[in-house]
Amino acid sequence: MDPSEKSSLSERDICTKFITPALEQSGWDVLSQIREEVTFTDGRLNVKERLGVARWVFA
Repeated sequence: MDPSEKSSLSERDICTKFITPALEQSGWDVLSQIREEVTFTDGRLNVKERLGVARWVFA
């Protein structure tokens, strides 16, 4: 696949066609070691760069 075709793919397409197969070939178990599209917060995550502190904000 040439670079111009890759640029038209979505993030999900790239994962399906390239990343997941590469992980499987390197020995990863897809069912127990890979999680996709996981939500890790119920709200926004505000990061204050200068303080190095993350604050959870729940709507």
